[in-house]
Amino acid sequence: MSESPCITYMALYILTFHILQTNSRTSTFWKLNVEDGKIIEVNQFPSVVTSVLPNENNDDPIFNIITSTVHYGKSWTKRSAENYCTDCQSINSSSNRSDPYDTEVNKTSQRPESDIDDEVLDCGKTVNFTYYDNLVGIANRMNHPNVPEPQVALIFKKRNAELDIEGLERRLKKAKREKPKSVQLYNQIGNFFRIKGDTTKSIECFRRALAVSPHNAEVLLNLARVMFNLQYLDDAIYLTRRSLEVQPPDKSAWQQYFTLGEIFKAYGHYQEATLHLRHCLELRPEFEPALATLRDMEALPDNNIHIYTVLIIIFLVLGVLITVVSSCDSNLDSDFAEVKAHRHFNRAMAMRSLKMGISPRALRTKRYNGGCG
Repeated sequence: MSESPCITYMALYILTFHILQTNSRTSTFWKLNVEDGKIIEVNQFPSVVTSVLPNENNDDPIFNIITSTVHYGKSWTKRSAENYCTDCQSINSSSNRSDPYDTEVNKTSQRPESDIDDEVLDCGKTVNFTYYDNLVGIANRMNHPNVPEPQVALIFKKRNAELDIEGLERRLKKAKREKPKSVQLYNQIGNFFRIKGDTTKSIECFRRALAVSPHNAEVLLNLARVMFNLQYLDDAIYLTRRSLEVQPPDKSAWQQYFTLGEIFKAYGHYQEATLHLRHCLELRPEFEPALATLRDMEALPDNNIHIYTVLIIIFLVLGVLITVVSSCDSNLDSDFAEVKAHRHFNRAMAMRSLKMGISPRALRTKRYNGGCG
């Protein structure tokens, strides 16, 4: 019984020691400071308030996630320095910005212009998921051949001026320094890779843009054009129709209708292709590619109709001949059956009459009459 108080005292001592050694951060909570717009940490003592800056070494991962998450557009996005600047281990604490991402953009834009040539133009890391990854052409993006699209240069080229590919690449690199998360920049880099024929990189840029803005009509249309050039017609028509659905009402949709016309022409549905091309010309008259495509199809439907008509006539004639031959065969079979039945009937009657003519009674009657005479 004497050992019980000692054990109790020892347990209380150990418990008190652990309580004293407990980190006070477990008793903290966070709130938003309205004055400077920062997330601050409040200790268990109300009088002590500490502001957590981005360059402080915090061992609380949850608090690091909260302080590096900012409101961007219509969603909250985590933007930390290590995702955008691999050479920097810390952020300049003298900066007045509280967003690490904005600080890194500022530092990146201050790099000398001579470093642009050493940079690699891309759209960053490959995104894991988009709403259009179930399409066959996008799922097989790593196996596509390189198909250059020189007509895409019209997007960047000014009137009556040659396109400088190297100069365009430098401008895109510079724009990437200033706005590395711009959806429009991803779209333009994807079009740049379409000109050079790097199909895989162009698809990845469009996927990254759609991961941020899945209902961007321009990006959907550009991706549909890539699928069309790769002859993934089902994917192309799906993406084009989707682009037409989400096209803003204040913008013309003549490009979508022109693309639908080309796709239906490739399908062989010339009536639908003509309908979409005429709708394109209504929105943008004198558009030469649509006029040229429409002129090319003017003779094709007549020739196809003529060929189809000849084939239909041949099949009809063959069908009539087969029907006539089969009916003649059936008539001959029925005639033979009737003739055979008649012959059997006459033979039976003849045999019966013969038997009746030579019956024993008739013979005896004949003999008797002869004998009497």
